[in-house]
Formats: sequence, structure tokens, C-alpha cells
Amino acid sequence: MEFRLLRYFVAVAEELHLARAAERLGIEQSPVSRAMRDLERLLGVQLFDRSSRQTRLTWAGQVLLLEARRVMATVERAVQATKGAACGYQSYLRIAICDGLALPRIATLLADSREEEPELDIRVFELPFSQQLKGLHDDLLDIGFALSDAVTAGLIAEAVWTDPLSVIVPTRHPLLAHGQVRLDDALKFPVVLCHPEAHSGCYYQIQAVLEGATVPPRVVEHVTSLGLMLTLVGAGYGIGFAVASQVRTLLRPDILIRPLSGTPPTLSTFLLRRRGEPSEPMKRFIERVKDGSAPVDDPPVL
Repeated sequence: MEFRLLRYFVAVAEELHLARAAERLGIEQSPVSRAMRDLERLLGVQLFDRSSRQTRLTWAGQVLLLEARRVMATVERAVQATKGAACGYQSYLRIAICDGLALPRIATLLADSREEEPELDIRVFELPFSQQLKGLHDDLLDIGFALSDAVTAGLIAEAVWTDPLSVIVPTRHPLLAHGQVRLDDALKFPVVLCHPEAHSGCYYQIQAVLEGATVPPRVVEHVTSLGLMLTLVGAGYGIGFAVASQVRTLLRPDILIRPLSGTPPTLSTFLLRRRGEPSEPMKRFIERVKDGSAPVDDPPVL
């Protein structure tokens, strides 16, 4: 099979519109349409459901899209590793991070690694927990950072740091009258939570915190990403819970942050990797992770 067919297929599958896919690929529409017919004929399956006004992927098409993305990512990483070697990089690490992590920590870690080992080529990808597990198993990733330790056989998850959980509220909200908020007071208002099927680990950690409160939460929406949670909170659907340092990096004018009073609950971040002896670059990277695992103090609330 020509790699070109997979590249065209991914564009069409993501756009679900031939004209937009052709524009994205920088070619005419007719070669794209012909390539999709050739691909279906080659595989002997129907990839698109064209029976309705809107083009949809069949189940076979959805499976091919997942696998095609994986193949393209593998090729891209091979190309980048080759280019890195030509530029003098002696080794590389492929690192994945999931949505909701305290990104300032990651940024500091990457900056320290680049400064201390300029010959090490570090590639960073944003992937949900389930895709990190697959990437590690398939040797497409070296390290993952996630909010869950529910790894499968052959992988290791190690807690590397914790971050205090804060309350996220709209810019006009009664809780803003307090510099710190009791969890029971926060749960008097509707809550927007991450969805358990998002497989980020965030849901289960926050759910454990909420189960310790005397006031049961009234969950009005489940979302699949931190960004969507903040959007709904900003729109007044309810309050949310997240790591303050991560929320601040997004610079959203429609929300504000309040710490939880007392000893605040925390979210744990886990480093994921394959079992076995890590490579020397990976060992040094893990050492930097552990050296930087001290808690980060949030700036005072205004």
C-alpha cells in the first residue's frame, strides 16, 4: 500500500469533506476522491458511509483512522530522529503528556533537560492515558505523564509529584467572597467534572476527593478535557476542580481560582514507562523528574 493513500485517508477522515481535505493536502479534489475509491477497493471494505447528507466513517474506517495515525506518527518520529542524528543529536526520548497536568512543571523539566543535555533530542506529544499505554507497549513512546496509575502488564507507573486541587469559578460567583473555600461550601453549587471514559485518571482522583465531603456533589456536566470544563465553568454551568498552576497558563478572563481551605486535597501525577532497565538518557531524565518533585507554591490569591 502506498503511504500516500494513508495520508489522503487521514485528511478525509478528519475533515469528512473532500473539498476541505483536498485544500488541506494542497491538491485538487479529484485525486483525493480517486484515492479513497482505490483504498476501499484495495482493502475490500467500505470506509465511509455516504448514505446520508453528511459523510461518516464506518466502523472499519474508524479502526483504519486509528491505525493510520499510528503509522504516520511512527514515520514522522523516524524522520525526526534521522534529522536529529544528522544535526548532532546522539539519542532521543519520546515523551507524552496528558490533558490536565501541571504544565509549568513539565516546561521546567524540559528546559533543564535541554540545558544539561543539548545532544539529547526530546520529542513531546499530548496524548490521553489510553493512547500513552498503547504507545509505550508498541515502543512508540519512552515515557508518559498521566493522572492514572492503572497501567497494563509490562508497564510501570510511579507517582512523581502532587499538586494542590483548587476550585474554579466564573468571574461573578458567590464563592469569590472568600479567599479560601471549604469543600462542603463549594459543593453547594453545581459541578462540572471530567468524564470517567476520558481515561485521564483525573475523574477518579477528583471523585475520591468529593466522596470525602459531607455534601454530595450535583454534577451537571461531564466533559472530556480541561479546556471544555473551563469553558462551561466560564459560561456559568457550574464550578470545577483543577490544578491552579495549569489553569493559570491558559490565561482565561472568564474564570477565577480559589484554593480549598485547610489541608487541600491533591492530584498525583504518574510517570509511565516500560518494565526493564531504562536507557541511560531515560535514567538521567527520571532523576531530573525526581529532583524537581518538590511541591510548587501557588501565588497568593488576589
